Amino acid sequence: MALKLSDLGQAVLDTEYAVRGPIVARANELEKAGKRIIYCNIGNPQALGQKPITYVRQVLALVEYPELLDKAEGIFPPDTVEIARTILKESKFGVGAYSDSKGLLFVRKAIANFIQNRDSYGGVTVEADAEHIYLTDGASKGVQTALMMLLNTPNDGIMIPVPQYPLYSATITLYGGKQIGYFLDEKSGWALSQSMLESSLAEARAKGVQAKAICIINPGNPTGAVLTRDNIAMVIDFAKRHNLTILADEVYQENIYRPEDKFVSFARVMTELGEKEVSLFSFHSCSKGFLGECGQRGGYMEVRNVPAEVVAQITKLMSVSLCSNLVGQLVTYLMVKPPKPGDPSYEAYEAEKQGILSELKKRAVLLSEGLNKIPGISCQPIAGAMYAFPSITLPEGRTDEEYCMALLESEGICLVSGSGFGQMAGTAHFRTTILPPTDQIEEVVRRIAHFQSMWR
Repeated sequence: MALKLSDLGQAVLDTEYAVRGPIVARANELEKAGKRIIYCNIGNPQALGQKPITYVRQVLALVEYPELLDKAEGIFPPDTVEIARTILKESKFGVGAYSDSKGLLFVRKAIANFIQNRDSYGGVTVEADAEHIYLTDGASKGVQTALMMLLNTPNDGIMIPVPQYPLYSATITLYGGKQIGYFLDEKSGWALSQSMLESSLAEARAKGVQAKAICIINPGNPTGAVLTRDNIAMVIDFAKRHNLTILADEVYQENIYRPEDKFVSFARVMTELGEKEVSLFSFHSCSKGFLGECGQRGGYMEVRNVPAEVVAQITKLMSVSLCSNLVGQLVTYLMVKPPKPGDPSYEAYEAEKQGILSELKKRAVLLSEGLNKIPGISCQPIAGAMYAFPSITLPEGRTDEEYCMALLESEGICLVSGSGFGQMAGTAHFRTTILPPTDQIEEVVRRIAHFQSMWR
């Protein structure tokens, strides 16, 4: 007899991933039928018109087909040829062979240098160990590995923000753990408060759930909020007092749009505090920032304050998949080791980088200000990341899922309902990206305004 739905594990059936859920499936159907759809559901920059960084693609072209190296002299900038030769030499076997399970050592060393250069300042030196860095297929695989390590019994729980990125809720469900949601304060720009953390933890413990870790997304997805250094220090103290591991999702660290905000890593603040007892797993990816290389599936996980015997278990777990994909490893290398001032590719690289980030900043302002002009919609400022999570006032008895589906059918705008990310009871939201071209962002605002005026 053929496999039946009832044959599947309950954890699989219970797992949901909103950003590719029923609304997106319906959008695909409508598009196939000829309807124009503007996809605002997922952080997928190049699918929405963002051009790849030339330097990255030139190096990849040479690495993928080394026969081009001699012909590239005089056509490609000389530093791209040089870095391609270096990559081929250091990787030994090119991109068609497995690497060490942790990833190519020269890439991990480059990441360690990147972390040290990013976080060290004044008299504070932030050390990073290449042996505590794992190359992963996007940040998602690193997050999944960390959660797999931490969840041991059905009563083990992970503290996650509400709203949160569905990767966390889906993976916790799939691995048989419990979600411990802590609410972010929307009226204060999606701020993080210690009182809410304590309240959420106490409520979970009262239900017999043992918290193992706290997840922080900074800058926030879907909120766009950027944490301050004091916020981060508070979380570290909270984790220490309650014996929690910290999972720091820092994939949007390049996406900061306001001059008053600055990305500060958990690794830096831990070093400032001299904290040696709290374990930290931090994640970064080449999918976001200004590279937007989602399809290359490159990223890394760095672990701190983790005993050698636990590091050995992480390595063992990573070895089950042999290694992450080699092209993703190399794009991660190019992310952390970009052209330097004076290099032939530097000026073009910087122009492309700043062009992308300035357009994202412009769209962040256009979208938040435009949505706030629509009666019944309220949007906090988009300080970072690639998303907005505005609240919407709905007619009695209607849901945000119905709202988003009706908006799709009427206006061709594909959003994700707020319930897919979690939200406070009695509220309704949707998530949208700021990634469509600027003229399309303006069109999205106009279409939402038109829909909002007529939907009942």
